[in-house]
Order: sequence, then structure tokens, then C-alpha cells
Amino acid sequence: MSLSVRNLISATALACVAAMSGFSASAETIKHNLLPGKPFAGTTLNILSVVTPQFDGLMLRDDEFTELTGIETEWTFIPFVSLQEKLVAEGLAADGTFDVVNYLDSWGPANSHWLVPIDELMSRDGISMERYPAAFARSAQFEGATLGFPLRAHPQLLFYRKDLIPEPPRTWAEVIEVGKALKESNPDVAPLAMYFNNDGNRQNLFIWLNFIWAAGGDIFNDDWTAAWTSEEALEATEDYIALHTVHEVTNPNSLSFVEQDARQSFMQGNSAMIPVWWWAYSGFYNPEASTLTKDQVGFVGMPSYMGTTKTYAISMPFSISAYSDKQGAAWEFLKWLSNPDMDRANAIEREVMGKTIVNNVVTHISSLTDPDVNAANDGIQAAAWESLQQSDIMPQIAEWPEVGDVLSAAIARAAAGGDVRELMMEAAEQSDRILRRAGRIE
Repeated sequence: MSLSVRNLISATALACVAAMSGFSASAETIKHNLLPGKPFAGTTLNILSVVTPQFDGLMLRDDEFTELTGIETEWTFIPFVSLQEKLVAEGLAADGTFDVVNYLDSWGPANSHWLVPIDELMSRDGISMERYPAAFARSAQFEGATLGFPLRAHPQLLFYRKDLIPEPPRTWAEVIEVGKALKESNPDVAPLAMYFNNDGNRQNLFIWLNFIWAAGGDIFNDDWTAAWTSEEALEATEDYIALHTVHEVTNPNSLSFVEQDARQSFMQGNSAMIPVWWWAYSGFYNPEASTLTKDQVGFVGMPSYMGTTKTYAISMPFSISAYSDKQGAAWEFLKWLSNPDMDRANAIEREVMGKTIVNNVVTHISSLTDPDVNAANDGIQAAAWESLQQSDIMPQIAEWPEVGDVLSAAIARAAAGGDVRELMMEAAEQSDRILRRAGRIE
């Protein structure tokens, strides 16, 4: 897209925001910060969403939204593996087929030119991003603008077999120690399910980030040159790779595993520990998919490295399309969709409109710390809140997918036995070329 077209779209989006902001700036809001008087009654919104029980629970509750606003909704659910392609197609078509779109946070920068900033609207209606953990809030922002709400967001936890590991490890050194003991006591079960495959979604960076951040390293320097070549970051990367190549406490298939494979390995009883997103918990003891019972599955916060725990967090925001001609109604929908009361209810109630919904994902601090939410979910929100105290996100720049792919390839080759330092230095050179071409590095 040319710069002039991009600027035109951005200007149009900002004009729409201004128009929406002035629609009823002095009007009092009603429940969930919605505007009174049903100003958009009769509108039908088209929603693009990833497939997940969490969003099924929200969709099944949207009769309340229609009753409050007169706005109807049509949801289109897309599997995660196809969502990015669908989002890109929507951006290229530029025809406003979908009024509200759902996406992975790291895709936001490349699509920011057609996602409507909502800061003025939040200010008008008394909504603050401080209701979310800091990492979740940052994941929905780009270059100082808030592009949406992080409706689906995940901290990392370490899940483990309680019947095999009485005391869960709290450090990566203890993971290695426990893993080596398990190889002796339970040789048929691999200690740790990891995912080193270069899968195109950069999943093998998810745990790596815990290591380099905890060591005091980073992804980029202030001038956008690669920061993972610092001695601290290189040593941390070597220790991450050594889980597989030196200590051999990982599942032997971890080189070919993507995250889903690692989860399957844990659920089938082939691995005793897995560091992964918290949403996986219910699936780990689902009798339709897992050989494990709930009594066998435990969880703790992510292990520390070098005395520090700093984790990677991820989110899937909902945003308003700048191509939509129903942006005012779409904003009403986002307010309703993101309200803290529903966030709480969706993690407690196990049946909605006659359908069973099992969901532990919440994004508001109020829900993460809510005793009833924790009681309904075995305290997993409290563990998540602890994990989120020191969390960060992937770099929010349009070039990150390209740079991330370079890093992911280097990690995969290192886990296969390649020279860690040589591969990371080569990745740094490639990254610098990419960002120099983009104008970020002089």
C-alpha cells in the first residue's frame, strides 16, 4: 500500500473517531458504558472471530447487547491457523465486510492503517486500559494509539504431572534436576515437552523470551539493532537450547513439535511437564482428548532463570475496521463485549443458553484477582496474575514477523545441533538488513 493511500485511510479513520466522539459527548451512558436511546438500533454488525469456547460464551450472551442497543450481530468464527490469512484478505479487500475483527497482537502493526484508534472514545465513555495487566494493554496498542481491547489474552504457566512430580520446579535449574530424576524413575515418560519447530508462527521463541529477558537481555536495542547478541542474551539462549541438546530433559520429538504437538504429548501421558498458555488447562483433563485426570494435572508460575522470572504474554484484541460504515455501532459492541461483568461471568458460568462452556480465560485485573473466579477455576487466575507481574510482549513493529521468522529459523537450527552463537549472530545481521531497508536503522 502506498504511503498516500495509507495516510488517507488513517485520516478517514480519525475523522470517523472524531464524529463518533461528538455523537453524544455530553450524554450519560447506561449499563456497560453504552449510549442511551439506542441511537444505532436496526444496525447489524458482522464480527470476525477466532474459534474458541471463550468467544462462544460471549456470542451466546449477545441477546443482552441487542436488547440494550437494538443492534444485531452476525459472528463468523475462523480457526486460528486460517485467521491471519482471513485478516489480510479483509484488509486488502477494503470493503468493510467485517465491522469488528479479531487478530493476534503481533499482526496489529502491519494492519494498523485500517484499525480504528479508540483512545478518544474511551475517554468520552470513561474506560481506561488500566483495567488490564500492563502487558495485555500494550498488546492492543501501536505507536501510542489504542487499537482495540485484548479480549483473549494469555500468560504462560508450567503444567506438570502431580502424580509424578510431588514438588513442582520453581527454576529452570530445578526443571533440569527434576527432569533427570524422572528419566531414571519413569523412563517411559519424557520429562519436558518443548516446541522447537520453525512453524511459521514463531512458537519456538515463546519460551526463549523468558530466558533472555530474565538474563537482562532484549530483542532490540534503542536504535533497532539486534540486542540478542549481548553476552547475557547469548548465554541465556545457549541455556534454553541446552535443555534439549545438553541436558536432554526434553521430549526427543521436541525438534518437530509445534505447541499443539507438545500439548498432545502431555495429554497422552508422554511428557511430564510443559510450559504453555494457561488456556490449555481444561483440555489437559478433558476425557474426550486427554488420558489424564484432573487430579494428575498441576500448574505453577513459569520457572525463574538466573533468579528472575519475566514471561511472554500474548493477546488477541478485537478492533473496529476503518472500512466499516457502522463504526458507531461497532464501538457500542466493543464496549459491551469487553465489559468486566461479562469477563467475570464467562469464567464462572459453565452453561450458556443450554450449551456447556468451559473457559478460564479472563483479561481484567478485577477478574484475575476475583475469589469467585479463582474458586471456579482451581486458582489458575491467581497463578496467572503472579506470572503477569513481570511480562512483556513481542515487538510492536510492522517488520517483526519478518525478523521473528529469521530468529525462529535460527532457534530451530540451534536446537538441531547448530552453533548457537554463530546462528544468532547471523540472525542479527539479517535483522539489521531488514530494519535498515525499512528505515528504522540508519
